[in-house]
Amino acid sequence: MEQKDYYKILGVDKDADTKTIKEAYRDLALKYHPDLNKDNPEKVEKMKLVNEAYAVLSNPSKRKEYDNFRERFGSGAYSQFRHSYSERDIFSGSDIFRVFEELTKAFNLRGHDQIFREFYGPGYRKYEYKQPGVFIKGFVFTGPFGSEKSKDKQVPGRRQPGKGRLSNYVFKKLTGVEIPQDGADIHDSIDISPELAEKGGPYAYFHSRKSKKLLVKIPPGVHDRQRIRLSTMGEEGKGGGDPGDLYLKVRIRKPLLRKIKDFFSGLRK
Repeated sequence: MEQKDYYKILGVDKDADTKTIKEAYRDLALKYHPDLNKDNPEKVEKMKLVNEAYAVLSNPSKRKEYDNFRERFGSGAYSQFRHSYSERDIFSGSDIFRVFEELTKAFNLRGHDQIFREFYGPGYRKYEYKQPGVFIKGFVFTGPFGSEKSKDKQVPGRRQPGKGRLSNYVFKKLTGVEIPQDGADIHDSIDISPELAEKGGPYAYFHSRKSKKLLVKIPPGVHDRQRIRLSTMGEEGKGGGDPGDLYLKVRIRKPLLRKIKDFFSGLRK
């Protein structure tokens, strides 16, 4: 891997403060912006490096780790750092999109969403999270878990999510915010008398998951194995998602005389 240095890419000293780093990035982001360099692919490639350098050096913890690599590996620090950090790791939590918004407003250039989608392909995703009193937006990388650092972050003994829940898992890990998810449905069964099944009426049900009593309305003429749905009585949602439903399968108890007949019928067989 080609040896690079984030400080040299931004043209700042090792002791540069946060303000100096941001100002240097603004100037270079404008200089190498793809909209201003359509016929110069070399400058567009430099824009990718500038984005990467700013995302690392503007983050205190990532910058500290990169500085440690520089002390240990010298000119080989960049390659060592990139073996441990993927694009997802580098850009997580970055405020880079705010700088792009400033350039967009000031010079009528494309924003970070279009640029990053062009640079990084389908692995890049933007997000917006809206709740009463809360509005968060930014971006995440949802590409393959290729970096060693990502593997190290897996919790021992904990089953990793399946593919269907992967994007939510990544989103929470990178942003600390949960994508709203609806709660799961709960399934249970109840035993009722033939009389209640025929005429209908209230049935006292104890919801063990919620430790509460519910008064279930049994409809007249309910059939054996028929399901009754109780809306919002399932598992709670996450991140502002709606709760699931509770489904109760009806089992109609047989009268005592019918049970005796069935018993002797079974003996004859």
